Amino acid sequence: MATIVEYTDRKPPQNHYPQRIISPSRSGPCCYAAMEDLGRPQEAERWTFRYQRCRTCGFTIRVILCARPDGALVARLRETLAHAFQRNVPD
Repeated sequence: MATIVEYTDRKPPQNHYPQRIISPSRSGPCCYAAMEDLGRPQEAERWTFRYQRCRTCGFTIRVILCARPDGALVARLRETLAHAFQRNVPD
């Protein structure tokens, strides 16, 4: 899954969301309490995610909010479950 975050210690942290974010490569002690959500939740491939960025040092992460189910897999599972509990009763 592609990301808009560039992790580097050679450039200062910058927030150009939603095009690009430059983040330090490591989180700091401030990140636990100073994280803020950037934008709305986004979808890519099978994931729904959101970016969070530290207000103090600029460290940014992508937080996976949930996985979207694979439609074909769900259909196969439903079919399997529909037949799994049927009993073959002799006549």
